[in-house]
Amino acid sequence: MLKGLMRLAPCAAVLCSLISTAHADEGKRVFTGTLGKTPIVVELNTAQQDEVTGRYFYEKYHRDLPLSGALLDSTLTLVEGNNRYGDDKPLPTLKLEETADGWQGEWQSPQGKKLAVQLSEAKLAAPSSNALPFIAALPASDPYEYLRVQGLKLKPLKKQDFMGYTLQWWTEPDSKISLFSVESGLPKDDLQRVNQQLLGRLWSEVISYHGCQLMGGENVEFMQQAEPKLISPAVVSLNISTSYYCGGAHPDFGDSPLNIDVNTGHPLSLEDVLWVGKGQPLLHAERDSLGDKPLNESESAARSTYQREVLVPWLIKQFTALYPEEMKKPTQEDDCDFTDESIWGYSSWHFTAKGLYLGPYFARVQRSCDAPDWSILPYSVVKQHPGAVKLQLPQN
Repeated sequence: MLKGLMRLAPCAAVLCSLISTAHADEGKRVFTGTLGKTPIVVELNTAQQDEVTGRYFYEKYHRDLPLSGALLDSTLTLVEGNNRYGDDKPLPTLKLEETADGWQGEWQSPQGKKLAVQLSEAKLAAPSSNALPFIAALPASDPYEYLRVQGLKLKPLKKQDFMGYTLQWWTEPDSKISLFSVESGLPKDDLQRVNQQLLGRLWSEVISYHGCQLMGGENVEFMQQAEPKLISPAVVSLNISTSYYCGGAHPDFGDSPLNIDVNTGHPLSLEDVLWVGKGQPLLHAERDSLGDKPLNESESAARSTYQREVLVPWLIKQFTALYPEEMKKPTQEDDCDFTDESIWGYSSWHFTAKGLYLGPYFARVQRSCDAPDWSILPYSVVKQHPGAVKLQLPQN
């Protein structure tokens, strides 16, 4: 997921109309132009001239095509696509010469068809005044993705009543990624804060989808399902389950919950809600928007030590008392061992009506042990160990 996103500050009127694509990552530059007569967006990293990498998409289709090659003097020679899975098929090529503000040259198909290429340094229209903070931050953090999402629109789907709140579901048709916003049941300002996070997460998942497409090539798989878990005046909690294959040896799957503090609109870390260590809890440890300062190296190390040496042993002790049958030491080697401390180190967690759900994470050969339905820490226990944020938790 993208980190440190925030609403852009107002700028001078002349500069607001166009924002230059200052390099979001060292060596990367973004260009717009045409291949033949078709508009394209191109990202190139020429920092290592003998191993130039990049990608581009046709504005009409939005899907990335990988580029790789080398820059010799002022001539850039690129191959479009790859034969990573052992194929030996011929691939299209691009041969480009550097110009004052970009590149020009030609694209050639394996069959010999040639099309002119014209590229100029991208100039980005400033985000609209009502843009989501996530979108408003992309020109600075990822101009290539900003240009992609400008051509994408969300489509409304069904409405859903959930725990007395009205949810409006949305989908981005290209990726088929879906998520909801909260339409009613909360005060207006709370709705705005929460929906900025929810819709920002939807767009973040769309970007992840395209990243998977780029890495996975023809065999890619990216299927996702979002499910609301708890909505209250204090928190909005949901789980996002993803099954994916983005290249590599095996497909995989996993959960990625989002827990939002309604009062601030900030995502909540587990330490915000539950703290069993000594001293003050780590505050806002997983903030990923609105400009909150990330953990530095020593803070990150302290958090890792806390999770490993304090939280996990405490959690196993609690679950053993609450669920003795489920937490019994297995008698066979391939049975699920929920007493293994390593599976609880970075638990996937979310709110439920009954308590905090904390999910273990098993190695690939035992992934069927993931996501047991019983591993819920009751709120009566959680309230005895409050975290950094004062929340009104449900009653058990």
